[in-house]
Amino acid sequence: MDFLVITGMSGAGKSQAMNVLEDRGYYCMDNLPPALLTSFANLCLESEEEIDKVAVVVDIRSGEFFDHLFKGLQGLNDMGIYHKILFLDAQEDILVKRFKELRRPHPLNPEGSIIEGIGEEKKLLYDIKRRADHIIDTSNLTLGMLKEKINRILSRGEKDRSISVSIISFGFKNGTLLDGDLVFDVRFIPNPYYIPELKELNGTDQTVKDYVLKWPQTKIFISKSVDMLEFLIPHYTVEGKTQLIVGIGCTGGRHRSIAISEEIGSILRKDGHRVSVEHRDTRIGD
Repeated sequence: MDFLVITGMSGAGKSQAMNVLEDRGYYCMDNLPPALLTSFANLCLESEEEIDKVAVVVDIRSGEFFDHLFKGLQGLNDMGIYHKILFLDAQEDILVKRFKELRRPHPLNPEGSIIEGIGEEKKLLYDIKRRADHIIDTSNLTLGMLKEKINRILSRGEKDRSISVSIISFGFKNGTLLDGDLVFDVRFIPNPYYIPELKELNGTDQTVKDYVLKWPQTKIFISKSVDMLEFLIPHYTVEGKTQLIVGIGCTGGRHRSIAISEEIGSILRKDGHRVSVEHRDTRIGD
């Protein structure tokens, strides 16, 4: 049985994620008390219908969250049930905006500040976020983009348990990459934004690539980054990690980070790794 535990920040999209999983044939349960994880798994195992894919949403609405969650996860291990944790996150200002649009209070602070509730929730979820197998930052995602990310994760899990590498460019002015396992800052490289003929282009344009990649410090950074990733990937694989998210950030996320992400992705692909390259702060495709 594949058992997926969905958790994360209130307002980050857990209900939408569950809808995607239902469409993929998962038997889903929302707001399951953590203490009932093993009991629910037993019910699925004993069901007359064959249930081989299960997803449950577990979050702070359950009250005494961590008093029972880790015991429940250990119980799944003891039962021999393969399980993964999907954690949904979003930037604080986005979460506040979503609560205000829905005119809903934060579940941890129903009579007070939304921001204070979010802060308390972050503290409560810190340990489970660290244990998550997959983290998705939904701050800038449409429902279609969220569905695509989840389907990509599920498809990888169904076809191949080996690790895949997702390289994501972004701009620090729009917020750091929340779901990055490794995040690199490339703002030390000269900025094409200040070159008039390059300002309106992006890092996929050959003239911008040539400008970014010509600097000695860029060549050294790429070489050292690839060497480190080549060292880390097999060790992460041994530990059972299925996805490595590498963030490459510059100021606006349009020039340096894109060009360098594309270059590192190309090198890793040539070395035989499964690599996807995304650009968070533009509409450029893979």
